[in-house]
Amino acid sequence: MANSYEKPDFWSRKAFSEGYPARSVYKLQEIDQKFGMIKMNYKVLDLGAAPGSWTTFLLRQMEGSGKVVSCDLNPLSKDVKGENLVFIQGDLQQKEIFDKIKAEGPFDLVVCDAAPLTTGNKVVDTTRSSGLVKMAIWYAETMLKTGGNFAVKIFQNGNQQELLKKMREVFTSAKGFKPQACRSESFETYLIGLGKK
Repeated sequence: MANSYEKPDFWSRKAFSEGYPARSVYKLQEIDQKFGMIKMNYKVLDLGAAPGSWTTFLLRQMEGSGKVVSCDLNPLSKDVKGENLVFIQGDLQQKEIFDKIKAEGPFDLVVCDAAPLTTGNKVVDTTRSSGLVKMAIWYAETMLKTGGNFAVKIFQNGNQQELLKKMREVFTSAKGFKPQACRSESFETYLIGLGKK
């Protein structure tokens, strides 16, 4: 029997009809509606951005103002473009890529919807996800302006409480949030950091 990941659900069809490369865009939309993350003229860093749904949403929300800096090992979909988009292709853990991103900052908002290559082994996958989250927190800590905000995807059970504790050292407020657009069987959720100290 096909699992629900193979069938385009409501969110996948909606994304396609609205010109987004993937359904993940609605997770960011919900996060923004709840926490008011995206503002005009913001400088935003999108980590692990390919194929580019979050980047597209950010560009549309800011209507040509501000700047979106996106980074991924893989290229963005070819129709993801904007005058105020800077795309950096490469490994976020390399100093050369870090330096390129840093030169574009500091940022008002850092978002990361990156997921590890999954193995199907929940322990391995949550550990890898946790590693990505730690890296994203480090980027947020290093690149955000004071008062800046942050959102990152994590697989549940991936040291969530420990990571939130770390985020509370960096942000005025940190909490978990699971958007409705997450598939019901998915064990992904998001960590939100508000007001960088």
